[in-house]
Order: sequence, then C-alpha cells, then structure tokens
Amino acid sequence: MDNSLNGRKALVTGGASGIGAACARALAARGAKVVVADVDASGAAALADELGGTAWTVDLLDTEALGALSLDCDILINNAGIQKVAPIEEFEPAEFRRILALMLEAPFLLIRAALPHMYANGFGRIINISSVHGLRASAYKSAYVSAKHGLEGLSKVTALEGGERGVTSNCINPGYVRTPLVERQIADQARLHGIPEAEVLAKVMLTESAVKRLVEPEEVASLAAWMASDDAGMVTGASYTMDGGWSAR
Repeated sequence: MDNSLNGRKALVTGGASGIGAACARALAARGAKVVVADVDASGAAALADELGGTAWTVDLLDTEALGALSLDCDILINNAGIQKVAPIEEFEPAEFRRILALMLEAPFLLIRAALPHMYANGFGRIINISSVHGLRASAYKSAYVSAKHGLEGLSKVTALEGGERGVTSNCINPGYVRTPLVERQIADQARLHGIPEAEVLAKVMLTESAVKRLVEPEEVASLAAWMASDDAGMVTGASYTMDGGWSAR
C-alpha cells in the first residue's frame, strides 16, 4: 500500500469531475487528506464523502475574495478550467477575460495564499494542470492558449522563488483528455472545421498525436501524485508532456 502522502493536506480545484476528480482520488489513495474545491457544490460534496475529505464550494471567478485567502494545504493542484472555441474576431472580450481570470489569475491567487504555510513548513507541491496548449497553439482557442501559456510562466516563477524553501512548482501538459470539457468542444470544432462531429477526434483533436487516443484522467492523476511525493523533490520548474507525441513535432 502506497502511503507516501500520509499527513499531507491537498487542495484540488475543479475537483468534482474529470482530471480534478482523478487527482483527488489518486492523492487520497496515497494517504493525503483532500479538499475538493469546485463551483459544483453537490459534486464536490459527493466526492469528498467518498474520499473522507472536505468539500469547498468556491467560485474561482470571485477573484476579490480569493485575494483575502490564507490556505494551509501542502499540495495545491490548480486544475479548474473552461474552454471557448471561436475565431478571434468573434471572440467576446468578456469571455476572454473570464477565461484568463479562472485559469491564470485564480491560480496566482491560490498560490499566493498557499505559499506562507508551505514556506513555514519547508514543504510544498504546486501542480498546475496546464496543457499541450501551454506549449503549442491551435486556431480558435485564443483565450485558452493565452491562459495556459501564462500559467507556464507563473509556474516557473513560483519554482524559482520556492526552490530554497522546499516548494516545487510544475506543470502537467496533457493532450486531449477524456473529460466533459473536451466532449463539449466536439460540436464547436465540427462547425468551425465544416466536418461531421464523428470526424472531429481523428481530423482535429488527434491529428498531431502519434498515439491516436484520448488521454485518460487517471493517467494525468498518476503523474500528479508522483509530483506530490518526496521522490519528486528535485523536479521543479518543469513542464511534463503527456500528449501522445504531439509536441515532438
């Protein structure tokens, strides 16, 4: 039995479903006490009950409230995200700002809130669920790509500041993962590319991947759990791709 995270407290945003839920389960299985943070109150509560953890119903778009937070977690997984697929000239400015607030400003504020506790204890693990779109671009995703590229920079700055104080900061960069977020994109991608929905995976989402399948949430979670462990103490400022070879091109 792997008890490598016994005594650690973890906070996972967007934790009620998808990658976040898989990460919460993986950390709990290794002994961590997990706070499942999500705007979905019932989903967060159900998973927290399953794991013997705690639910935190939070709207990460309320950045003013996040600015006043103080967090006592040892492991922070910034996972919450949304997507909008549209050409730049049709992209609503308010939606662009909303995506950056949720996926870049909120992680900054949560890291800011967690670092004092981590520094005081001489241990911290910040794991940012980025994307291959943190390293590469795709058409019609201006806000998402911008947010993820920004998250990469934030993660590296955090790594440099935290390195001498026991805190690591890394990104995980998956390709398309089998989650509700990806499934909701299929209709938009079909419309924008003028193809049937049944052809979106092969002709749009997986065209750059050498391994022609979606990433499973549990695969991302297994990497996150390792990053959270003592074994990964020398891994910081890194971006770990899990993209089936997409970024090898």
